[in-house]
Amino acid sequence: MDWIKSLFYALLAIVFCCSDVDSWKIFHRGRGRVYSEVETNSIDNEDEWFEQRLDHFDVFHNATWNQRYFSNSDHYKPGGPVFLMIGGEGPANPVWMHQGNWIDLAKKFNAYLFYLEHRFYGKSHPTQSLDVSYLAYLSSEQALSDLAYFVTKMKAKLQMKKSRWIAFGGSYPGNLAAWARLKYPHLIHAAIASSAPVQAKLNFKDYLASVSISLGDKCSQAINIATKEIEKRILNNERKSLRKDLKLCDDIYLKETNDVSNLFETLAGNFEGIVQYNKGNREFEGAKGTNLTIDLICNTLTLYPGKEYEQYQDVTRIILEAYNQSCLDFKYSKMLKDMRKTSWNSSVSEGGRQWLYQTCTEFGYYQTSDNLNQPFGKNFSLEFSTKQCRDIFGKKFTDSSIKDGIKATNINYGGLSFKASRVLFVNGAIDPWHVLSFTKSVRPGKENRVEAILIPNTSHCADMYPSRDEDTNELKEARQVILQTISRWLKKKA
Repeated sequence: MDWIKSLFYALLAIVFCCSDVDSWKIFHRGRGRVYSEVETNSIDNEDEWFEQRLDHFDVFHNATWNQRYFSNSDHYKPGGPVFLMIGGEGPANPVWMHQGNWIDLAKKFNAYLFYLEHRFYGKSHPTQSLDVSYLAYLSSEQALSDLAYFVTKMKAKLQMKKSRWIAFGGSYPGNLAAWARLKYPHLIHAAIASSAPVQAKLNFKDYLASVSISLGDKCSQAINIATKEIEKRILNNERKSLRKDLKLCDDIYLKETNDVSNLFETLAGNFEGIVQYNKGNREFEGAKGTNLTIDLICNTLTLYPGKEYEQYQDVTRIILEAYNQSCLDFKYSKMLKDMRKTSWNSSVSEGGRQWLYQTCTEFGYYQTSDNLNQPFGKNFSLEFSTKQCRDIFGKKFTDSSIKDGIKATNINYGGLSFKASRVLFVNGAIDPWHVLSFTKSVRPGKENRVEAILIPNTSHCADMYPSRDEDTNELKEARQVILQTISRWLKKKA
């Protein structure tokens, strides 16, 4: 199932920045963050379980299920705050209970730590399968209610009724952190929303334009030349040479339009992941491909002018080797076969099927090739993205229903008209997702002001990772701003 490693990462997910996924992630279409087995022998956090309601919005529906969470009281002192890390579109990784910038903050503020896994991801299985009828219980609104119910019960259990809870999240969970403060201000005192694309958007065509900017003109031009060469060879039916050059798992046929679209989207995804997580300090959570950087691939692509196609082949081989893959899988039929599986034992149960469902019902976030200012061709349009909703989940997932779901999300949470106090949005300028987030403060001086930091030369969720000496001065300064902001918030009355 190599296609899994090369197709659905974050769609956003971003993709939670703090999730550990064994074969792929989902916050962008492409290879993105792939994880190896994480050494957990030295991690003393065992799985803990919380009895959660299946449906928070039907008082006559009393079904419950067990939601996984982790806790850490090592740094807590009476009177300290509670930090709540929000899980996202992948399994929760207990390594975060002892590493990451929030641990430094917990030591500073004597905080109690919780990490709640998102319903339908990881080991948190609310239903017996991933059938589309059960996925009706998968939504950001249900997840936010899970958080509220969890906070309420833990306050009582630990006798922390006066404690101040600060929500943390990165990528999609960054959205949830901000929205939890918006929806439940009596429970969530404040929130740090890292790389949070709070504006749901159907056609996120600016994603690839942002990738191109981060790559630079010279590198983007080399990709454009190579892409045109690939297109020409497909038109000329040079199947054998393309399979050899790009290390494809199968021959590519011009008449198989879905395969062609999938191939170009997958090739673009190789670059998306490298840009999105450029130089991020992710080794501690078991991430693969951390050696892949913008500098590495662009230096390879531009080494010899006139050799762009050959150098593109070199980049493809470098990426495949980094992820221990023998070939690049692009067959649309294989993708559909896997994504239609509903068993919790299938590989897609780690998050691919669930996250795609959320994009089809709430967020969109489709990184299409519809923007002219990008070098990856024009072969994966919005139509190619939305048809996957129908092909995988059924005919009722129409273009109209997808648009309505996205509209409802922005009405419900406000999108970029978001208004809530004590929320800090933190974004990296290299990360394409900053386009859908707050990058500068809004309504300064007012109670419902939005506070924001845009960190130059920084990638997705970089502020959340453990600090290191080689971090840029801008990243170090941003972490100080986060610390100072939390200090100021904790002086405020609830």
